[in-house]
Amino acid sequence: MSAGFRDIEVKLDGARLNVRAELVNRGPELWLPEDGWALGYHLFDEPTGTLVVDGERAPLDLAPEQTQGRSVSVALPPEPGEYSVYVSVMRENVAWFYTQGWPFVEIDVNVSESGEAELRGSRVTSWRAIARRRLARGVGRALTLPMQSIWRNRALIRTLVRRDVLSRYSGSFAGAFWALLNPLLLMLTYFFVFGMVLNSRFGNDPSRAGFALYFLAGMLPWLAFSEAVGRAPTVMVEHRNFIKKLVFPVETLPVNLVAAGLVTETFGVLLFVLALVIIRHSVPVTLLYLPALIVPQILFTAGVCWFLAALGVFVRDLAQVNGFLLTIWFFITPICYPETSLPKAAAALLQKNPVYVLVRGYRAILLEHSAPDWRALGWVTVVGIAAFLVGHAWFYKLRKSFADII
Repeated sequence: MSAGFRDIEVKLDGARLNVRAELVNRGPELWLPEDGWALGYHLFDEPTGTLVVDGERAPLDLAPEQTQGRSVSVALPPEPGEYSVYVSVMRENVAWFYTQGWPFVEIDVNVSESGEAELRGSRVTSWRAIARRRLARGVGRALTLPMQSIWRNRALIRTLVRRDVLSRYSGSFAGAFWALLNPLLLMLTYFFVFGMVLNSRFGNDPSRAGFALYFLAGMLPWLAFSEAVGRAPTVMVEHRNFIKKLVFPVETLPVNLVAAGLVTETFGVLLFVLALVIIRHSVPVTLLYLPALIVPQILFTAGVCWFLAALGVFVRDLAQVNGFLLTIWFFITPICYPETSLPKAAAALLQKNPVYVLVRGYRAILLEHSAPDWRALGWVTVVGIAAFLVGHAWFYKLRKSFADII
């Protein structure tokens, strides 16, 4: 059973769309008005696929292989946006047959801010063709939308990061200087425990200064990653006013955490370079490789933050669980102890840890005067890109429910 459309005519009359077509009954069943057969339309919000209007019906009275002209008048919404109109055969209390694979007429219309409508095109198509087109468009949006969103809201991100960093230390005696003191005190604490109490050492350098440098180099990527990921599960709840009361690009909130973590890491890098000058009296040229490590680090961190930020709206215990998991993550990453102390079986598995690869890369360029392991870094870059895209897609999918739950 199917239907055919011929001689389609679509005209735009102000805020109304008039559609006329010759309709052919290509099935064996008689289409009668009393049985609920009609030609109708559905109007969708194109970007989201949301059904906006379930339109009026034009009754059908068609025998098999018979042709009949029918008209449908579509009232367009006054709200600006992109809309799609599906004109299809339907049967009351049975089905809209475009969802069953029957051909139907698809019409694309834009409504401007001033309320003026623009007809963009019309075609006879099928649900399968629409699904293929949506899949292709969805993949394209998944690849481009994250970066577009960040770039479009870059000024807002910069303002919110500045406010976040300064507000954390507002009213304190040291003020913004705590942004420098916090990473310094944290690193000194770990150095005291592992370097002085447990007497850990790296490689062939038995000195405490050598341990301090290797340890601090490993802490640099961890500082930025752990700060952002640790705050991600609660960031949406903390900014509930933005979600409930304002038209606000909420996808930028996890990005703010990533940028704030990079601010902390920047101070850490400056301290580390100062320590290199004092202890080794030079700064390696291989420091120029640092952007090659920063890029996959940002991608991976942003992806994880998007995922946790969305999940944290639905699972409020995630913040506590996340802190525990970060502690485990820290200790299974050879930051405060040499990787040679790991069992061989564990070492092979832990080398798949993206943070572990970053730690090794930081130590290579800052202390060993060598380039990072490009093969391992390439793998981390692929993982970072995948996490970035999947994390944003997960966040984008769930964001519509945030206002109802928060």
